[in-house]
Amino acid sequence: MVSLVERDEHITHLDRLLTGCLTRTGHAVLVEGPVGSGRTELLRTFAEQAEQRDLLVLAASCSPAERLLPFGVVNQLLRSPGWPPQHAEPLAGLLDTLGGVPAGLVADGGPHRPPDLVRACHEVTQALLALAADTPLVITVDDLRNADRASQQFLLHLVRRLPQAAVLLVMTDETVLWPAHRRFRAELSGHQHVDRLRLAPLTAAGAQQLVTRGLGEENARRSGASILAAAGGNPLLLQALADDHRHTGDAPGQGYALALLGSLHRAEPTMLDVVRALAVLGDDTDGTEVEQLVGGPDGTGSAREALRALDAADLLLAGRFRHPAARAAVLDDLTAAERSALHLRAARLRYDRGAGAPAVARHLIEAARARGQAPGPAADDQTQAPWAAAVLSEAAEHALLDDRAQLAADCLRLAHRAAGDEPTRAVLRSRLARAEWQLDPSAAARHLAPLTAAARAGHLDTAAGLVLVRQLLWYGRTDEALTVLDLLRARAGAANPGSLGEAAALRDAEVWLAYTHPALARGRRTPALPADLRHAMVAPGTDPQLQAAAALADALARGRAAVSADRAEEVLRDQHLHRRSPWAEESALLALRVLVQADRLTSAAAWSERLLRDAEARDSRTARAVYAAARGEVAARQGDLARATEHCRAALSHLTPKGWGIAAGLPLGTLILAATRTGEHEEAAKQLTHAVSDAMFQSQYGLHYLYARGHHYLATRHSHAALADFLSCGELLREWGLDGAGLLPWRVNAAEAWLRLDNKDQARRLIHEQLGRPGVDGSSTRGPALRLLAAAGPPGRRLPLLTEAIDLAEASGDRFEQVRVLADLSRAHQANNDKRRARLLLRQALHVANMCDMKPLAQELLSVSADLGGAESMADGMDGIGVLTDSERRVASLAVLGYTNREIAIKLYVTPSTVEQHLTRVYRKLGIRRRKDLPADLWANLRKTG
Repeated sequence: MVSLVERDEHITHLDRLLTGCLTRTGHAVLVEGPVGSGRTELLRTFAEQAEQRDLLVLAASCSPAERLLPFGVVNQLLRSPGWPPQHAEPLAGLLDTLGGVPAGLVADGGPHRPPDLVRACHEVTQALLALAADTPLVITVDDLRNADRASQQFLLHLVRRLPQAAVLLVMTDETVLWPAHRRFRAELSGHQHVDRLRLAPLTAAGAQQLVTRGLGEENARRSGASILAAAGGNPLLLQALADDHRHTGDAPGQGYALALLGSLHRAEPTMLDVVRALAVLGDDTDGTEVEQLVGGPDGTGSAREALRALDAADLLLAGRFRHPAARAAVLDDLTAAERSALHLRAARLRYDRGAGAPAVARHLIEAARARGQAPGPAADDQTQAPWAAAVLSEAAEHALLDDRAQLAADCLRLAHRAAGDEPTRAVLRSRLARAEWQLDPSAAARHLAPLTAAARAGHLDTAAGLVLVRQLLWYGRTDEALTVLDLLRARAGAANPGSLGEAAALRDAEVWLAYTHPALARGRRTPALPADLRHAMVAPGTDPQLQAAAALADALARGRAAVSADRAEEVLRDQHLHRRSPWAEESALLALRVLVQADRLTSAAAWSERLLRDAEARDSRTARAVYAAARGEVAARQGDLARATEHCRAALSHLTPKGWGIAAGLPLGTLILAATRTGEHEEAAKQLTHAVSDAMFQSQYGLHYLYARGHHYLATRHSHAALADFLSCGELLREWGLDGAGLLPWRVNAAEAWLRLDNKDQARRLIHEQLGRPGVDGSSTRGPALRLLAAAGPPGRRLPLLTEAIDLAEASGDRFEQVRVLADLSRAHQANNDKRRARLLLRQALHVANMCDMKPLAQELLSVSADLGGAESMADGMDGIGVLTDSERRVASLAVLGYTNREIAIKLYVTPSTVEQHLTRVYRKLGIRRRKDLPADLWANLRKTG
């Protein structure tokens, strides 16, 4: 029920005519208005007022379903309640008269009325006039345009006899101009005693008043603007939105959808067709497209008239839906077959008009979805047309450029099923696998077997074949990968002048394999890359990201991470330009690995954060997972164990366990290592229960996993198992020819296991072997070796070794190693009876351990503190902190955490010289000589520095 607003003039006019009816001055009124404007509610309200004045009201309501039922309106009037008893008996005769008129006589509605029709109309009219002679009569007919033709003839017959009768005839009609309705309306309006009342949508003030009635003033002020934007001045929609908001607190809802659909289904069929076409085409359309989709222009511009009528009713705004919920309601009202047919016609229409591939492909995809299946062709639809596959393929390229991998996959899936020949299908399947790989590798895994067969048949070029090799290796399908590789090698070895680019791509892949999956390159000579990797030329037809991955892999395999770190940053800087490449994530991971190996942990952390943010902004769960795992690994190397755990758990949640394949070794290994160092040994053991493939241990992922598992065994006092894992790492590296690259300090870790087994000789042998190897000057390897050498050697040599080790630990940025060296230094000073220095070092180690959530180390340090006088003595020597200025505190706090002077300067936006000056004053005020003596309690000031 719609409340009447801004209809007072209409009611007043009808009341005036009603007064005239009482004096036997009959009249007819036609109330016009667009759909949903409140015509029915106005008629109902007026009828109630007439009944209150003791007038007899006869009512009829027309329905589209009864248009072919002769005298449907008349039958309703004659069967209305309230007929006086003296007029009840003639009713049966009148109904018999109507039933005796053949339906065929009134079917055409032409100007020549058959005698039977005229006689029936006359008898009914006389009966009504006789009734009006006893009591004034009000006749209401709602929705006149749906009246059957016989009833229309009766109404015209009655209207001609109203002036001297006590009858008021009130009819309602929609404001339309269709030919089938025009003839009746023209004859009706030719009489002087027929008035026309026009209803318009409510003004903004009237709409706000209606909403306020429904919601109250406070809610109307809060939600009125959004309701008016969705409904305009249409009373029916305004009332529905107010009801939705009142009942569910959320508008628009189901009531709005039902009100809109009810209005459209009651309107002319052309209006419903136009709205459906508009819903399918979307906002990027015009009246011509809508008209053509509805069925083509018929000379009257019916589609354009329908658009104007819908605008006039405020169901549309400038030919567009007022709210997305309106479009959704119209689409949901379509059956699957109707929706599919409309989208297919829209696709063909837009293709013929030269629309862009994305616009056409959208309709092809929606048509397939409407059939309740995955995007794919049906035997009788437009996707079988020769143009469909090409359009879908082009649309997929556009989608990938826009980082919409799901849309690209939908396009390629449909194009693949529509393609005719096998070579084309193979190429499309390869592109489909790459698009689905961005979403989840497990979704693309089903393509690997068919693509391998396509490679055997020669349907894939070298670029697609190498991508297939990488995907096969991701899932540990080594035999199939070798099969494809051998085919590509044979093709590259054939004498073909046009295969220079393919040969270069294969060479890059071989170099990449020699580092990432060395077992596949074993026994094969890998050509050396140019010495100056920064200026290497990209061969025509090769992927720059594949070449970058090869260059970085070569740097890691040859132990040249330090000299290639700048090249790694260049690759990371250009990642956004090459994100569509199937090798983009691989080159980024290798670049981060180079930075880590070069001890540029701060830079690696910053780049991994940037990559992760970029991936989160794109439609690529795989990139998010891979970069989250990489960020976790860098955080673990820095000793930021909480962050490492957070990112690795996120990485494992982005992809299913199946989706990770053998690459699961990366996040699992980091998660195991972080859980071990935080003392969560049950969590680490839980992660070790994940099923992993044997093929993983023939890749760098397996090496990372073995290394982490060894540390877990070491921390849980399974020293023999730990030693076995570390030695296995060494055996793999030697077998792969990568032992000289310094990828893992497995000798140092094995030496620690030997120390746990109380075999210092074996420990010293491995440590000296490690220190004697070339390229061991890096802080991440030499520092731990010196710490263990101090533990395995005589007490007199410990302080010099540990002093150098702490410098190296600070330079590397590894908080975990810093805590371990600080703890050993504290013990060494305690052994020399320098308890004050021992307490300072222990306090610093304890604060860093607590900051990084290293629970086992923190507990160990607390037990050591008992030998130094307990917790109370840990506060000795801290009184001087109060004399430091705020800027001195900030600098000293960061220095306690191991930041270099340059890093502190960057963080605090000062110069390195200023940092040095501050530290000099801090040393003087605290009575110490160097940063190692700084009180660890200064760490609390870190939060003030941001």
